[in-house]
Amino acid sequence: MPHSSSPLPPSSTLLVPEVTAVPRHIAIIMDGNGRWASKRRLPRMAGHERGVAALRGAVSACVARGVQALTVFAFSSENWRRPEEEVSFLMGLFLRALKREVRELDSHGVQLRVIGDLSAFSAALQAAIAKATETTRANTEFVLTVAVNYGGRWDMLQAMRKLLNARPELAKPNVPISEEALAPYLCLSDLPEPDLFIRTGGEQRISNFLLWQSAYTEFYFTDLFWPEFDDKALDAAILSYQQRERRFGRTSGQLAADLQDAAASPLVR
Repeated sequence: MPHSSSPLPPSSTLLVPEVTAVPRHIAIIMDGNGRWASKRRLPRMAGHERGVAALRGAVSACVARGVQALTVFAFSSENWRRPEEEVSFLMGLFLRALKREVRELDSHGVQLRVIGDLSAFSAALQAAIAKATETTRANTEFVLTVAVNYGGRWDMLQAMRKLLNARPELAKPNVPISEEALAPYLCLSDLPEPDLFIRTGGEQRISNFLLWQSAYTEFYFTDLFWPEFDDKALDAAILSYQQRERRFGRTSGQLAADLQDAAASPLVR
């Protein structure tokens, strides 16, 4: 079943979504933990530990700036290729962070979600994820989504599988499948599509993260390693976003006319 029965936010490929000065939804690839540590002659694991602290700071900074949702890429489906020792450490770190942070998140009204193929994780980690997400489920101040064992292609495939299970008639030849039919089965279906996509660490690619959801997202790449990404860095990313012209297929002239009409319209109370 889809995540929510409430009306879905508009798709940026079908309708022009609301554009706000502060991004409603930010997505981040938290890259560079290991390189941050190596640069300081520390074990790579120390970088991952600092990465958790950086995420804690990013959540607070987003809340303070009026962002409504933050989705972070913590562990991709391709990260299983890393050394076994590092993968094992990351799984343990995730387990410890869940147990340590959930009370603080809950006290600040943060709803925690975890997306990805969780079946690959240990029973203890799956139980901790279930407990943490259930504890914060009713919170509405802010949504933090952590993507683990996640891939954008996996997301689309699992959505299609769920759709066809629910509506097998769509598998027949010449029966069209619409974006509206598939969208409810995708991860993050009840959130606005990300307005701003940030990647730290100097790489300029999206690495199979939120492929569907980022169709009209603004991208921001920084050389800062994730443990270095602080409030000032977030402000720089938001400032860059604010300087973009978000046309969604329209011309600059159309956008200017729409903005002028909006400014001239009486306020709706």
